[in-house]
Amino acid sequence: MPMEFLIEYSYSGLFLSSFLAATLLPLSSELVLGALLKQGFNPLFILIVATFGNVLGSVVNYGLGAFGGRLILHKWWRMPDPEIQRAEKRFRKYGIFSLLLAWVPVIGDPLTVAAGVLKINFFLFLLLVGLGKGLRYMAIYLAVLWV
Repeated sequence: MPMEFLIEYSYSGLFLSSFLAATLLPLSSELVLGALLKQGFNPLFILIVATFGNVLGSVVNYGLGAFGGRLILHKWWRMPDPEIQRAEKRFRKYGIFSLLLAWVPVIGDPLTVAAGVLKINFFLFLLLVGLGKGLRYMAIYLAVLWV
């Protein structure tokens, strides 16, 4: 999906790119967010849309872990068992606050899946993932301002 397409649809494109970037698909939303900020779109609304879309994508991962279990992760997402086990081990080692790092590339998506597999309290999951992702988008916003 070309970035120009997502940028052309402004807030909808940002929501879509943020949502898909938070699933197990290898996508990024930072370029769309930055482009919209540079074009003068409402920064607060951009941060809300990006955070909401990204958190909703993580909810999909949580659901895959909680309701689909390993079968869907193996068959549908082709997520190897060692990757799931590493995420669960990381999650157990660092605890629930590791969800603040759900935005980190490579480790974030498996962490949100592991939270579902381990049946972490959903509201605490939303709070921590939302906080981490919101702060990340705020940092991107501040970086775009300084460039």
